[in-house]
Amino acid sequence: MKQYVVDAFTDRVFRGNPAAVCLPESWPSDELMASIAMENRFSETAFVVREPEGWHLRWFTPGGEIDLCGHATLATAYVVLRFVEPDADVVRFRTMSGVLTVTRTRGDKGHGVDVFTMDFPAFDLKPTPVTDAMERALGARPVEAWLGRDLLCVMPDERTVRDLDPDQERLKNLPGLLANVTAAGDPGSGFDCVSRSFAPKLDVPEDPVCGSGHCHILPYWSGRLGKPTLTAYQASARGGVIHAAVDGGRVSLGGSAALFSIGTILPDFGC
Repeated sequence: MKQYVVDAFTDRVFRGNPAAVCLPESWPSDELMASIAMENRFSETAFVVREPEGWHLRWFTPGGEIDLCGHATLATAYVVLRFVEPDADVVRFRTMSGVLTVTRTRGDKGHGVDVFTMDFPAFDLKPTPVTDAMERALGARPVEAWLGRDLLCVMPDERTVRDLDPDQERLKNLPGLLANVTAAGDPGSGFDCVSRSFAPKLDVPEDPVCGSGHCHILPYWSGRLGKPTLTAYQASARGGVIHAAVDGGRVSLGGSAALFSIGTILPDFGC
């Protein structure tokens, strides 16, 4: 089984968020896919199979299968459109979150890089009380908290987000699947918001650039700032930039990708 490692939401390796993309000819067992994800230790390993109805995409964290992942979808689209369907500029994936469409805008020949734009669902956010447990887990007190699939904590400023050193065990006791923290970007930074995403419930202490997390973060900031288009920065150690648009219940996430490696998972495992 061929496996590609792709850094997403960046145009160069060692930045953005790495994902493994596996292209089996038919579906491995769920147990094997979970074991491969645990072995890889990336925040996500994607498995994509071409079925009679089209491409079918699934995502596995080291802690199990997940319902939506942005950076691994971008990485998978990069692999499919570069190595499998190089003449195409649109790919659609059937997923647990419905059909996700990714469109490639090609960079000028000899200049620039391709940009991949994903059409994702926005999570419905409901306000939730800020608690002492949130402050103890994060190491700083949010000024607002919202709950969708994930917890979204709004911090007073960018420096607070960048300086967080959360207690991973205490994060596991907070509501939501992931804990996303965000603040407005500093004036002159060029970013509307900065964020970080923590997922110890999925055995991922910090997700370097989280697409599904931004399906919470970006609708919040679009409403708060009154802007349909935004530029977001994920302030992890690797860092990553997301160009986005919010339209009703959908979020458009755009970014580039860089290929790190191509390898083969040996056939002894029934692949």
